[in-house]
Amino acid sequence: MECRTGCAACCIAISISSPIPGMPQGKPAGVRCVQLTEDNRCKLFGREQRPAVCRSLTASVEMCGASDEEAFQILAQLERATAPATR
Repeated sequence: MECRTGCAACCIAISISSPIPGMPQGKPAGVRCVQLTEDNRCKLFGREQRPAVCRSLTASVEMCGASDEEAFQILAQLERATAPATR
């Protein structure tokens, strides 16, 4: 499966704990990555500065579903299921 151009669910819905250029502390779930353009394209795609966690993500039906909306739902659910418990 190929990424859907302009989806960006993985760049918004999930948290990223590793540093991102412009976001040295990473990014919380539900926050747009500062490296997204207005049309939801990654400014770092294919560049060395792109975090390893981002490079390692591979589009799949299980992660992306059949639409951008479904991708956001799936990834938000995965984020909730894997987030550390708060006291």
